[in-house]
Amino acid sequence: MRCLTRLLACLLAAGLCGTSVQAGTCNKPVYLTFDTGHMGVAPLIAEVLNRHQVKVTFFAANEPTQQGDGTLGESWAPWWRERAGEGHSFASHTFDHVYWRADLPNGHWQMRPSAGEHKGQTRAWSATEYCAELKKSNARLEQITGQKALPLFRAPGGKTSPSLLAAAKQCGFLHVGWADAGFLGDELPSDKYPNQQLLERALKHIRAGDILMAHLGIWSRQDPWAPAVLEPLIEGLQAQGFCFASLKDHPQFKAWIH
Repeated sequence: MRCLTRLLACLLAAGLCGTSVQAGTCNKPVYLTFDTGHMGVAPLIAEVLNRHQVKVTFFAANEPTQQGDGTLGESWAPWWRERAGEGHSFASHTFDHVYWRADLPNGHWQMRPSAGEHKGQTRAWSATEYCAELKKSNARLEQITGQKALPLFRAPGGKTSPSLLAAAKQCGFLHVGWADAGFLGDELPSDKYPNQQLLERALKHIRAGDILMAHLGIWSRQDPWAPAVLEPLIEGLQAQGFCFASLKDHPQFKAWIH
């Protein structure tokens, strides 16, 4: 049944299955992105992406993993290098997965890292500190992969303020959110949002140009999203004539990047 489903998706996609299609050759591009997480499903995700020749953008922070090393630590360096060799793109998710909490006077913000030396500590950050945090993630990605990271970032949880975005732009970074339909739901509780429901919702509502967002592993979800949803999602979207592209080809960011 699984093979039949995949074959049908390929036929309906008129040859798009298993091929790498750039935004310039397809009028229905979508932009799949992954934020770091516990990395437990990272090998599976890489396998699925490679099988379907889908190129994505990874937003990386140095988060704790199931193996105990950080996502940007030495144990995961070979994984990132392999993704670079496959043609994927990379960008900052802040190095210590730092959440914006509130604006403060005098161009400062209340911030709270969920990783690193100051994990769980809420304190005031300046624009200089935040810019250094964005750059640190990209610098580590470039050190590992030998590939220049994109001048883009995604704030953890997507939480920002106009002043934070302005400060990030001043130091060379544009923020990347996601479409409403592109919230793939892998961080939601699986008892209330089962995988089949999330898959059906995405296939029904995703539109051309949407940015899609998932993670390389979520600690809290009991029924993991990626093993059940990722491949059927890719096949189903391809069957509808969608193609996948990196954010470096997104019209909103292309001029900024190039």
